[in-house]
Amino acid sequence: MSQEQVVRMAQPGSADVMELSRVEVGAPGPGEVRVRQAFCGLNYIDIYHRSGVYPLPTPSGLGMEASGVVEAVGEGVSHLAEGDRVAYASQPVGAYATARVMPARCVVRLPESIALDTGAAMMLKGLTVQYLLRKTLPQGGLQPGDTVLFHAAAGGVGLIACQWARHLGLNLIGTAGSDEKCELARAHGAAHVINYRREDFAARVKEITGGRGVKVVYDSVGADTWAGSLACLRPFGLLVSFGNASGVVPPVSLSSLAAGSLYVTRPTLFTHLATRESTQAMADELFEVVGSGAVRIPIGQRYALAEVRQAHRDLEARTTTGSGLLIV
Repeated sequence: MSQEQVVRMAQPGSADVMELSRVEVGAPGPGEVRVRQAFCGLNYIDIYHRSGVYPLPTPSGLGMEASGVVEAVGEGVSHLAEGDRVAYASQPVGAYATARVMPARCVVRLPESIALDTGAAMMLKGLTVQYLLRKTLPQGGLQPGDTVLFHAAAGGVGLIACQWARHLGLNLIGTAGSDEKCELARAHGAAHVINYRREDFAARVKEITGGRGVKVVYDSVGADTWAGSLACLRPFGLLVSFGNASGVVPPVSLSSLAAGSLYVTRPTLFTHLATRESTQAMADELFEVVGSGAVRIPIGQRYALAEVRQAHRDLEARTTTGSGLLIV
């Protein structure tokens, strides 16, 4: 048993509900590993958990992503060994900690070519892009030359998506909330960028596509962009709603999909990570594009674990770019 620092909350609320506590972390049980953590990833889903948008039983830890070194291996675990450099993006929540016990099926070994800080910055965001661009596809799939719309293109997920889309030969239209963020998305591979604070993004998408619209919209913004995202789709197009940064999408009338025989889906990363085999296969593809240099993981912000409140405030204010880390 060891005393470890862990970020916990007694009830949902603002960033101020988070407290740094000390808890006992014991030995891993069957099917588990204990990880001595180096870095924790910061993600918008952490805001949803902390604020109660995605309710958690309280008191609770926070955080879904980290990297570190395996300290101990429980019975029945064969794919990991003590001393392995590892990373994960998974449930259960509680990644904001100096050490923790985890289900081993969620944890993957990091290639030697990928640093621990990159590992913590890329798992949740990179695996999200993997399931979006490789698995969550419109009718007929996506082929080189196809055009897609990706909201929040200068965020941690968005900058990975810009690069991966370019690697796949896709023309990605990225939206962002400032000219600086638009240029950041362009520099990372977006074929076109739209400052949604100054332009009607739906009208601009139609202009870029010659009035046809796009095959698919990847939307993590939610309430503010929902109607415009639907308007960007060509007939039989797909709207992928995978986040609610601006608020939860209100109830949808099915008749709003009728004009173009449109499709809508609300996927989650954790459905895709349900088994060790699927987790490993997705991670292998992520490791390949990062290891080859086709996708680089920009780390925009680093905070000490004790600065977690400020980290959340910055994330909520949308002043961050790329990936953010807590250093533990």
